[in-house]
Amino acid sequence: MDFSWLSDPFYQEYLWEGFVNTLWLLAVSAVGGLILAVGVALARLRGPRPLAWLALAFTTVIRGTPLLVQLFFFYYGVGRLLEGVPGIRESAFWPLLRDPFFFGALTFILSVGAYSGEVIRGAMQSVPRGELEAGRAFGLSGVQVLTRLWLPRAIQLCLPTLTGEMILLLKSVPLVSTIALMDLLQAANIIRDETFLVYEPLLLIAGIYLATTIVLTLGLRLVELNFPGMRPTRRRWLPIR
Repeated sequence: MDFSWLSDPFYQEYLWEGFVNTLWLLAVSAVGGLILAVGVALARLRGPRPLAWLALAFTTVIRGTPLLVQLFFFYYGVGRLLEGVPGIRESAFWPLLRDPFFFGALTFILSVGAYSGEVIRGAMQSVPRGELEAGRAFGLSGVQVLTRLWLPRAIQLCLPTLTGEMILLLKSVPLVSTIALMDLLQAANIIRDETFLVYEPLLLIAGIYLATTIVLTLGLRLVELNFPGMRPTRRRWLPIR
């Protein structure tokens, strides 16, 4: 194994840029996707019938098509169509619309919104109706019941599942290397092409992803344990009868 190339500042810059872009893409997609997921869940449960049908169609299409196909559709399809819009190149939005980071984040936000939206919807349906009626009995308005009782209780129920969704999101990020966005996999491919080393760059980024996954898992586990209403389970080495 030859890792002498790690001392080259040129390759270090590639790896650092790829790592930073990976973290930014993870953060933006997670936050934007969860916000969209709440909207999808509310549209399915309490929205007007046309909005509920639209939310159902959205989740069906996103969950029923491969993520890579969606990424190509937005970057190569929608991106090319936007290039032909008159005046778009001179607008202030053009630097954003030609950036592969934008299309990568958009794809992941829609994916997280669709998958997590169904998770949150199921959790909201699992909240006992008596808890919501108790909130109304205390004089809470509909919005207050939603923001103080219903939604927090639903998130409490599905938080472990949402944690798994965030881990899957992190492992989906390398797909953006196919649209010329500098992430860890793209950096490893550049290093492989220039050093003719096959395994070492891939082993390095695999270790980076593994370490990032462990840190993310531990961080989300702390969120679970400290979330209001969540009680850590005490584990014993031997069963007590």
